[in-house]
Amino acid sequence: MSFATAVRATAQSTRSGPGATLYDDADGEGTTFRTWAPNANWVSVAGSFNGFNPDAHPLGSEGDGWWSLDVPYVTAGARYKFVIRNGAEELWRRDPWARRLTSSVGDPLVYDPTAYEFQAEGFATPAWNETVIYELHVGTFGALTGDPIPAGFDDCIENLDHLETLGVNCVEVMPVNEFAGDVSWGYNLAHPWSVESAYGGPDAFKRFVDACHDRGIAVLLDVVYNHWGPSDLDLWQYDGWSENGNGGIFFYNDPVRAETPWGPRPDFGRGEVRSYIRDNALLWLQEFRVDGLRIDATKYMRSVPEAGTDLPEGWSLMQWINESIEATQPWKITIAEDWGDESWLSRTVDEGGAGFGSQWDGVFLHPVRSLATTVDDEDRSMFALRESVTKYFNGDATQRVVFTESHDEAANQPRLPEAIWPGNADGWEAKKRSTLAASVVFSSPGIPMIFQGQEFFEDGVWTDAAPMDWERMETFGGIFELYRDLVHLRRNLGGATRGLCGNGTNFHHLDDVGKVGAWHRYDQGGVGDDVVIVTHWTNEFRGDYRIGFPRGGTWHCVFNGNATEYDDAFTGGGPTEVFAEPLPWDGMDHSASFELPPYTCLIFSQRIPEDPGSGNEQDGPILVDGVRDDLYGPPLLVQDTQTGFGDASLGLIDHANGSELDGLAARVEDDTLYLHFAGNLESNFNKLDVFIDAIEGEGQGTLRDDNPEVKFGGLNRMGGSGRGGSPGLRFDPGFEADFWIDFTCGGEIGVGFDTFINWSRLATGGGASVDWGFAGPGGPGAGQAIHASNGIIATIDNRNTGGVPGGDGLDSGAGVDTGVEFAIPLSVLGASGGPIRVTAFINGSGHDFLSNQVLGPIGGGVNLGEPRIVDFGTIPGAQWVGVPAAEPECPGDLDGDGLVDGADFGVLLASWGSCEACPADLDGDGLVSGADLGVMLSRWGPCP
Repeated sequence: MSFATAVRATAQSTRSGPGATLYDDADGEGTTFRTWAPNANWVSVAGSFNGFNPDAHPLGSEGDGWWSLDVPYVTAGARYKFVIRNGAEELWRRDPWARRLTSSVGDPLVYDPTAYEFQAEGFATPAWNETVIYELHVGTFGALTGDPIPAGFDDCIENLDHLETLGVNCVEVMPVNEFAGDVSWGYNLAHPWSVESAYGGPDAFKRFVDACHDRGIAVLLDVVYNHWGPSDLDLWQYDGWSENGNGGIFFYNDPVRAETPWGPRPDFGRGEVRSYIRDNALLWLQEFRVDGLRIDATKYMRSVPEAGTDLPEGWSLMQWINESIEATQPWKITIAEDWGDESWLSRTVDEGGAGFGSQWDGVFLHPVRSLATTVDDEDRSMFALRESVTKYFNGDATQRVVFTESHDEAANQPRLPEAIWPGNADGWEAKKRSTLAASVVFSSPGIPMIFQGQEFFEDGVWTDAAPMDWERMETFGGIFELYRDLVHLRRNLGGATRGLCGNGTNFHHLDDVGKVGAWHRYDQGGVGDDVVIVTHWTNEFRGDYRIGFPRGGTWHCVFNGNATEYDDAFTGGGPTEVFAEPLPWDGMDHSASFELPPYTCLIFSQRIPEDPGSGNEQDGPILVDGVRDDLYGPPLLVQDTQTGFGDASLGLIDHANGSELDGLAARVEDDTLYLHFAGNLESNFNKLDVFIDAIEGEGQGTLRDDNPEVKFGGLNRMGGSGRGGSPGLRFDPGFEADFWIDFTCGGEIGVGFDTFINWSRLATGGGASVDWGFAGPGGPGAGQAIHASNGIIATIDNRNTGGVPGGDGLDSGAGVDTGVEFAIPLSVLGASGGPIRVTAFINGSGHDFLSNQVLGPIGGGVNLGEPRIVDFGTIPGAQWVGVPAAEPECPGDLDGDGLVDGADFGVLLASWGSCEACPADLDGDGLVSGADLGVMLSRWGPCP
């Protein structure tokens, strides 16, 4: 007998935690075993550490039905069971809190929850208004044709690249708790705290979550609290007690509440059961790092529908779960599957609601499926479409999840293409009407969701016993591209459809005779925000059909569900763009007429989406896309000199045949310096060189030649020793550059286009022991912006063909709003909190020929030439621009004490006069003067 077997302890443990909890402290190491068995006379733990001897390790009673014992030297992986004696009955039970089991009828295993080390760092849960959900079943999503079922978590990881290509940023995983057998939907869970052994167990699930997060994909977990079992359920009569032949301590035992259609209902009124469920919900969010929960069949938690009986204790339990999550991880979400059309579910607990963040919406699902499956066009109701599109819970678009297929629809009836045309799911009508319905999913208010395989036209009936038919990705690759395009538009990855993420919806056109419905989606409104969706529900072409638009001008058709690229059977047709003229229609001031293809959705925006390219996301206040954002305000400086590097005339987002620098807009927001340089950069690898002075008392007034040897050597090419005929680029007096970044682009039209950046800190005394780096290639727009590992974002929009026409008029380039754009974290700059000054110029491809395109009033001069001999101090005026300090939350509170008072007045007086970008310059005009004093007096007193 081993020493571990010989050790017997009869006192209860003083350590915390139910189930089997490893300990390693000053008193030793081992495992604390604890269980709840209020009707037991005696409880012990038997396992691989004592030869499964039921008498070797009795647990001590803690009172209130709890029993516990510390068993030294028991380590992770040990097998065990609790032995419960109730009178003459001896029950061998699996631990209700077991995290890992050999199988649903096997043994629990002591589990170390800290053994797996998560690798994905910096993952941020996406905003729910920008989320697209992909529901998957582990056992079938991870399997390829011919593979055995079930697949596991590691198999699913192999298929995550598919989801990344599709563009979804959230997966909803059907239940993964240990269930009876190896093949199941998962809703017959037998062990709520354990992860299905056939899927790989708890560490494999953590690897899956980690792999999703590494790809920018959030994970929602489907959990089941309305019932458990009914098979392999050791919770059933756990300690031997029950009433009426029902489930005992974990379940209701009266005939009204005891059963659901799927298994016994937990007792939501018993404190220990409530804690068991609430703690289980937090387990997945905290230890497993999932990003939210979908809670199954909440109607059966809050009521007994068959008896018409409410369960207030079930309602309060849901409130407790949601309050606990809100208090600890408020960015995570809970979603109710209720089907009761009950707005109180997603109201806050303080308002008396259940506190869910969202819920599945049957008012959307069933009418939209009916619109797609109805045989005769004349029977389709545009009134039903309007009701489905415009449904909100509590006025919040994200409080509902919208879809046409989930696991229930895919399994309990044919998948939508099959339901549209049984036996001909690959036919034209099935393709057209199912994708039209999908278009409504992605363009309606709500969080859109699709079910696995929907994106490549899975047909028939889904089953948990067969893998996904991945070969359909090749057969229906065009349908996949259609879904991919819809996902990208819904997430606004191209920067043209922000309104699809917004809360605003106006269903402004309803034609129940012609079967046309159209609606306007918007967030704040404006170009790139307003979106108009037009849906046509008959098999006929309609010509010269007029629809209202919220604003005049050109509207681009950014999605056409009839495009031939999606399927060879699609006939094309429909507009590529329309012009909204000032003809009032549908309650709007402007309208346009155009052709409507059959069974087609058209989506319009006044901005052309950019190719999402790298897939990197931005969450800052300014989208770095090369287009000057309204948040910048007007340019800080407009350059006054006709370019000596040639005017651009192509009008393309990427390639340009000239370079010019028209102006600078800049802003500090969220500890980031945003810079927008209006103009063009010729795609022959001309350079935009930018120098920044952000650290008071540091930097180089004359650029040295012993800075880091950045890629291609461009930085030191402009520097010098400070002596001789080529001393190095010299800045205006008082400007000491402590950071440099460049931007370049090039390639052949029709062949390729790449962008690159270099950057470096500049030490006062020179040298390479500073932060520097290189990033690229990227491309144009937000979607292909360069995302450097230190947080710098950079891109270009080269479409400008205007700019400075010549002469020295300071307003001649003010209308240019596209160009090169950067976002640079202040931490990368090492900004000291003082003024930030910027100078920039366009240079030759070798950093060897400085143009006349300089930030500053050089007054119509010629190209400046060799950078190492240029001295900005000899040119009249300042060849740099001061960036206004970040706007304080309380303008005028200069000492940050929460009051605008005499102390702040003293700071303002001390700064009186010329004061570029200093805190006391409250109106940002470069002077501290009476105007700033007026601002301060208007804010006098406590800050709001």
